Amino acid sequence: MANNCEIYLEILIAILLPPLGVFFRHGCCSCEFFLCLVLTLLGYVPGIVYAIYAIVVRDNHPDDEWRPINNA
Repeated sequence: MANNCEIYLEILIAILLPPLGVFFRHGCCSCEFFLCLVLTLLGYVPGIVYAIYAIVVRDNHPDDEWRPINNA
């Protein structure tokens, strides 16, 4: 879990360059990154709004990861 300082810096970066802030949180090959990139290319403000949403609300949780059915 990220601490508050990391989240604030990512939000600041997301305001300046939205895909970069999402990249730091979710990585470069994620759906969030590509969606933010497209929204930023279509309009700067929608990119910022989605980047802040992706950083604050859609945080990576370990329970969201893929887990195998069999532990063997």
